[in-house]
Amino acid sequence: MIERSFFQRGEGYTLAALASLCGGELLNSAIADRRVTGVAALKEAGPDDVALYENPSYSPDLAVSRAGLIVTSKRHAASIPEHFPVLVARHPQTAFGQIGRSLFPTATKPASLLTAGEISSLASVHPSAFLEPGVTIEPFAIVGARAHIGTGTVLASGVVIGEGCQIGRYSYIGPHVSVQHALIGNSVVLHPGVRIGQDGFGYVPGPAGLEKVVQIGRVIIQDGVEIGANTTIDRGAVRDTVIGENTKIDNLVQIAHNVTIGRNCVIVGQVGVAGSVTIGNGVAIGGQSGVNGHVTIGDGAQIAAVSVVAGDVPAGARWGGTPARPVRDWIREMAQLKKLGKTARRDERDDG
Repeated sequence: MIERSFFQRGEGYTLAALASLCGGELLNSAIADRRVTGVAALKEAGPDDVALYENPSYSPDLAVSRAGLIVTSKRHAASIPEHFPVLVARHPQTAFGQIGRSLFPTATKPASLLTAGEISSLASVHPSAFLEPGVTIEPFAIVGARAHIGTGTVLASGVVIGEGCQIGRYSYIGPHVSVQHALIGNSVVLHPGVRIGQDGFGYVPGPAGLEKVVQIGRVIIQDGVEIGANTTIDRGAVRDTVIGENTKIDNLVQIAHNVTIGRNCVIVGQVGVAGSVTIGNGVAIGGQSGVNGHVTIGDGAQIAAVSVVAGDVPAGARWGGTPARPVRDWIREMAQLKKLGKTARRDERDDG
């Protein structure tokens, strides 16, 4: 029989413990001692699972669910049938995330194939590299000259760590990641195929065609950053490319040379950020968006998915569209265009 998950269930938690964990209210205290061991989608959840319900469009799934606990908001609690155990939370998604991390603590960070602190005989570590105690290095990983790797860090199979690079403690460098010209902090996760520190895309016209501009900066990745699979981050040309503390970058993102990204940012898949962009703290950029070179995006700004940022964005702004502008303006303009389109079609019918 095929297991539904690669992550093993433990003993779980009582409903009372989970309510306490996320600061929620268990509506039926008589079942506070009931125990759950997993999380699942509402439609697939069984009696041992916790499920999330916060959107009425999932009412058909709720009708067939067998969940052992449903996490929801006060707004939607009344629409849940009485036979379900219900945990009401102020922020249901946040509470559901807390519960999931508690039930499956090993799922929050990739694990090594080896025992902690083991260095495979098939790995290649330069004699001048410095490894603190407890570093794990899987087969076919390469650590270059004068590299420094902190305790508890895992280098997965096929990793290449370039000369002089530094990686802090308790980080995870996934399979086939390459790190060059970079300083990486503690508790950083680089998922498979990430490329860090290759030269930026810099050329100028010359007598014989395009000539390369030297890229002599570094990449600085601060503590707690997580970078998704096959994302690329170029080193700086004459200054560093910097990724701020606790920022999360999705798969297939391109960060060009000299970019500075602040703390606690979220950058979703297939975003492209051109050179010398400055992104403040707490910025969110939706998927498939592009950011033009030398642009500044202020603290707390939000960019809607599939937008093109061609100019500076003020702090706290919500922009979208191509080119990106304030969301209200964008929506108003789209409504006017739709209205014009309807008028034009009506006029064509009348002329016909």
